[in-house]
Amino acid sequence: MAGNGALSGAVIAVAGAGGPAGRAALLRLAEAGATVIGSDNDPERLAEAVDAASYATGGATVTGDTVDLLDLRATRDWATRIEKDFGHVDGLVHLVGGWRGSETFTRTSLDDWDFLEMLLVRTVQHTSLAFHEALQRSDRGRYVLISAAGASKPTAGNAAYAAGKAAAEAWTLAMADYFRKAGGPEGPTSAATILVVKALVHDAMRADRPNAKFAGFTDVKDLAEAITGVWEKPAAEVNGNRLWLTEKP
Repeated sequence: MAGNGALSGAVIAVAGAGGPAGRAALLRLAEAGATVIGSDNDPERLAEAVDAASYATGGATVTGDTVDLLDLRATRDWATRIEKDFGHVDGLVHLVGGWRGSETFTRTSLDDWDFLEMLLVRTVQHTSLAFHEALQRSDRGRYVLISAAGASKPTAGNAAYAAGKAAAEAWTLAMADYFRKAGGPEGPTSAATILVVKALVHDAMRADRPNAKFAGFTDVKDLAEAITGVWEKPAAEVNGNRLWLTEKP
């Protein structure tokens, strides 16, 4: 199966690869023929995700690196190492997540903001700054941010989370403008794009709550399919755009 799909020959990094969405993305990208390099701050969880994707795809090239994405130098070293080892980098999928909320706006804790700013914003800043030049050198470079509908319509108890997601979106759109300008009159050859979900659901969540409807949630397998689909569209079509996987608020 490896090497024969739509992404045959592509080299794609996945940040936050150890969670359910990361596992699904590793598997789907590998199925599509890509060489996939995952990172996570939990080495054990990462190893399990990498092994599962490699096994399920019959030996596709899926590897893992434990990288501290809160360290800009370490993130830059990771990007440099991938390009050196594989010759090019064609994508960075940003799946680093986290959530904290409060009952009401007045009970919002700024400690939650400090926590979420690191996870949701700083990791986007570091991965984008580390990978943007390599992605621009690629003939199909893509930076894919997974965001939440709440960034466009925050609720009272979700101020810190929504603000973090909105900041990550703004940063990603600035990167898209870089790709647009670098492409010149011909248009961008690489793209930064945002996939928007309400929330994610996976098999274990359904097993834990068999009666829950999870209305408007996106299954991690469907998210992985949408991530892979970003490479099937021209750069100009996805660059600087939000691709909605749930109803717009």
